[in-house]
Parts: sequence; C-alpha cells; structure tokens
Amino acid sequence: MTDFTYVRSWAGFCYVAFIVDVFAQKIVAWHATTSKTTELVMTPLRMALWQRGREGRPAQPGELIHHSDAGSQYTSIRFSEHLALEGIRPSIGSVGDAFDNALMETIIGLFKTECIRTTVFHNWPYKTLADVEYATAGWVDWYNNRRLHGSIGMVPPVEYEQAHYAALRPEIQPI
Repeated sequence: MTDFTYVRSWAGFCYVAFIVDVFAQKIVAWHATTSKTTELVMTPLRMALWQRGREGRPAQPGELIHHSDAGSQYTSIRFSEHLALEGIRPSIGSVGDAFDNALMETIIGLFKTECIRTTVFHNWPYKTLADVEYATAGWVDWYNNRRLHGSIGMVPPVEYEQAHYAALRPEIQPI
C-alpha cells in the first residue's frame, strides 16, 4: 500500500510518500520532496523494489499488487507504465473513500503524531526539507525495528517478517 502526506516547514510544504508491505506492516520505502510530481511516488517504488532485491527476496512479475488512492500521481501514465514494466498489478481505491486505504491512513496518522508533531525525533516545527528527512529516517527506523504492533503479535515489523521467512526454511534433519 502507498500514500503520501504533507508536512509544514518554515521553507514551505514538504511531501512524504510511504510504501508499506501489508503482510508485516513494514515501511519498505519512503521519500520526501518539496513537490507533488509523479517522482514523489516513483522514487519510493524504485527504492522498495531495490531493497527487496538487496534482502534476497526480489519481486517476481505478477507477484505484487500496488494499492493506492486515486491521486493524480498514482494514476499518471508514467507511473502506470512503470508498474506494468515491473510486473506489478495496480489497485486504486474509489475517490473520496479512505476505508480501502485504512492501513496507510493509520500509518500516516502515526507518522504525524509520533514524528511530526513531537520533539522526540527532531525539533518541531521543521525548518527545511532536510530536517523532515532526518526526522522521518529516525521514525521509520524506530517504527520498523522497535515499535511493537498489536496486530502482528506485539513485535516490530522486521522481527515479524524475519520469523515468517525463518519458518519457510526447512530445518536440516539428521540422517
């Protein structure tokens, strides 16, 4: 799932896009910029695919579904062509309906509450895009590696994902 939000800074608005693997609720990529062009959502998609390949679990054509709201960045020809090129099936929610994108709305709400509107990760209000990026990087690391998630058994997403892949590897049996 994917979505983006805005963050106010002294230098103007910044936009932060996230991609979340629904299975483990892990943020697999994010990107911050000062404009809402298609590149805002293209960059984290490329980063997510690269990261999964780096982890030894590259996406296979036809294996992924990319779900987003009906924003112009996600419905652009350039973005749709990139999804097709990567073998990713697009899925777009209905206009004005946040229910089918509820997980992303929740994560963005957590981001705004736990990162943007608090001084834990940085001094708020932020002055520049670099300040927003620094705070977001710290929050995503905490969210993925240390924050406990009730919906996945009170473990962080990285731990949940590691346990899943470990269970898929058969143990070597003595002869």
